[in-house]
Amino acid sequence: MTDKAGVDLSLQVGKYDIQKLLGKGATGTVYLARDTFTGKEVALKTIEPEVFRDPEFGTVYRTQLLNEAALAGKLRHPHIVAILDAVVGEDSGHIAMELVTGGDLSAHAKPDKLLPVADVLQIGFKCCGALDYAAKEGIVHRDIKPANIMMASGSDVKIADFGAAILKKSQIVQTAALGSPYYMSPEQVQSRELSFHSDMYSLGVVLYELLTGRKPFLAGNLEALIDKIVKLAPLAPSEVRPDLPKALDPVILRALAKSPAQRYATWQDFALELSKLGQAVQPVGTIPDSEKYVVLKSVPTLATLSDAEIWELARAGKWSRREKSRTIVREKERGTSFFFLARGEAKVTRAGRLLNMVGAAEFFGEMAYIADGEARHATVESHTDVLLAEFQPDALQKMSLGAQLQLMRALVRNVTERLALANTRIARA
Repeated sequence: MTDKAGVDLSLQVGKYDIQKLLGKGATGTVYLARDTFTGKEVALKTIEPEVFRDPEFGTVYRTQLLNEAALAGKLRHPHIVAILDAVVGEDSGHIAMELVTGGDLSAHAKPDKLLPVADVLQIGFKCCGALDYAAKEGIVHRDIKPANIMMASGSDVKIADFGAAILKKSQIVQTAALGSPYYMSPEQVQSRELSFHSDMYSLGVVLYELLTGRKPFLAGNLEALIDKIVKLAPLAPSEVRPDLPKALDPVILRALAKSPAQRYATWQDFALELSKLGQAVQPVGTIPDSEKYVVLKSVPTLATLSDAEIWELARAGKWSRREKSRTIVREKERGTSFFFLARGEAKVTRAGRLLNMVGAAEFFGEMAYIADGEARHATVESHTDVLLAEFQPDALQKMSLGAQLQLMRALVRNVTERLALANTRIARA
């Protein structure tokens, strides 16, 4: 049986049954496939034998595939495509990857297909987190471009193809000739030593293109392009697209600085700038993912949670903004959820008497959650405008066991500290 493209759908590669052709490139083919052991659908990338035999680039292709195989199971982040399995033979190979069905960002790098500015900034923020995670694992991606950033849903993305991450210096020029030089940093096109700042530059190029619909530098040949990347300053994004906020210009242009030392000192610094810009351009009432992540990441009792676990918690919460003097919970009402006060202040009263004030980055309502539905002991009302997240048991149960354990520890610490404070007040009274 074949599909419309003539692909043999009865084909089996290792333990994978081919279901459908997803895409075909110069070096290999990506299929929708089913793992015959688990029944799980995956994206299966296969490399043809003639690719490895290519006299000019065969060694580079093979090295890239071996690099990806070496990373199988090592990079676990919500914004990185997971490599599930990899087999590299003498003259062929295949890699099974997490299936991401939204296509890649290259479809949105054209003037008539641009995403909303707010979405682009959220995408940039999430890529910063993923590349920061990779950098802490000692990995520089080396090939960040729109085609290697997959769209999951909304502004959720996953970075793919870490195969160039461990190439030798002698293979860098070959890689440029293969087709990604537009996104390479000045130090990369000059075959110098690379740090995470090279990926930062490349992400800057991607964001520039997603915002304006054009690349910072264009040229008729590789030599002229490299000369521009090394020597010329790009036009500010708002000069290319006048309706863009001018506040974007210094942030994007700093990522595109010629010297690594002139770019952001850390991925976190770059991410925070993108988050601030994102909040400024969001539609009224929207709570961007970056804002949720930033406030949760700043909570001392959540310091033991990994980056991936923070994202799990951000997505498990039901987030809202409440105006001043709004009741959040009422005493004697039964409940199973607990709350996180991200911004603002709330007052806790019982029978009309003020018991406590809850400040930003604090949890409350944990006892009802821990006791699985007991009556609330107090009323909580917003004292200022607040940003709030409510966590229900069914949403939390969908989180990984590790994340649930770390969260429970944080809640127990929070309750313990509150009881200790109450005891101190009683002793003073």
